[in-house]
Amino acid sequence: MAPILQIQNISKRFAINHEQQPYLSLRDSIANVFKKTSSTEDFWALKNISFDVNEGDAVGIIGKNGAGKSTLLKILSKITPPTSGRIIGRGRIASLLEVGTGFHPELSGRENVFMNGSILGMKRAEILRNFDAIVDFAGVEKFIDTPLKHYSSGMQLRLAFAVAAFLENEILIIDEVLAVGDAEFQKKCISKMESVTSTGRTLLFVSHDLNSLSKICNKALLLQQGQIVTQGKTTDVIANYLHGQQQSNVWQQTKALTTETYFTKVSTQLNGTQPNLSITIKFELHTTAAVKPAFVAFNILNQLGQTIGQAIPNTTPFIMYSATAQQFECTININGFVPDTYYVSAWIGSHYANTYDWQKEIISFQIIESPQLSRTYPHRADCGAIVPSSTIKQLL
Repeated sequence: MAPILQIQNISKRFAINHEQQPYLSLRDSIANVFKKTSSTEDFWALKNISFDVNEGDAVGIIGKNGAGKSTLLKILSKITPPTSGRIIGRGRIASLLEVGTGFHPELSGRENVFMNGSILGMKRAEILRNFDAIVDFAGVEKFIDTPLKHYSSGMQLRLAFAVAAFLENEILIIDEVLAVGDAEFQKKCISKMESVTSTGRTLLFVSHDLNSLSKICNKALLLQQGQIVTQGKTTDVIANYLHGQQQSNVWQQTKALTTETYFTKVSTQLNGTQPNLSITIKFELHTTAAVKPAFVAFNILNQLGQTIGQAIPNTTPFIMYSATAQQFECTININGFVPDTYYVSAWIGSHYANTYDWQKEIISFQIIESPQLSRTYPHRADCGAIVPSSTIKQLL
């Protein structure tokens, strides 16, 4: 069977204009208004992108900001044409790239559902068949006959996602737009995307949430500077991406901040062996006279971006003003952690609602031993992030 999508040598070029004008006085600027010179620079957002998508595949697209992910989706959605190359599609495409894409603010929610469905190639009978499910999922029944301009961005997002997901297009394309929604809505979206792929429809999904992407997608490709670095099994592509982003075990602030107190240096050291593992976090702080008594917290995340736990060594505020740098050391027990690369985020604040500094995923450490050394096969991430210690005894 032929692939449902064939992307063949797609490239996209943008022209960037540069004004070449030295600093001039107002009089000189007026006199030389017709003498300005400019130059144009070619920027290639995508370079010779080629890959196939089979029917029923869920393909995750990952990469840093500016890698070309959104440009690729816009080309696949026929919002913008490629500079070169071609796309062969064998199915109707529904895309959700921005909040309210394809909606008209002056029309009601009901009218927008029918208009957007028609744009996507749906017949009226098909839209009517799915209308109640769309409204129920979006949770906008009370406002369905209200003009869209009165909807919040979250309401618009819920309705737009519902239209794209419930109408029966063969191919669904979704960008990072889901980050706009709340946690409950994101969970509903992920569940819906999983059901979409289980029915044989095809999904292309861009997200920085690697945990969600790994749940939904069976394949992935990694973009870097407009080119595909690697593609294949999702877990392998994510591992390749994170390997290139690994931080060292020492982080240092490079500039003074304006907040009351902030981290100037953080480092981590792994201690012991399984099953007696711990990490030592050393950190240095700068405080100002305006600081209120503060405390610290450290989040530990795995390679998929999941928070494994949060360590708060002292919930009583203990950091006060000092004219000189202050240094502290914190030891965290990490028995039971499965082999993986872990990242540490450092937080400081006067209480839970008042953050002075929050440095995310700035240092890392790696565990290579399974928690149970007697186990003859390695622990896997799909069995959980930690292996709790346990005992068993026979009762009868």
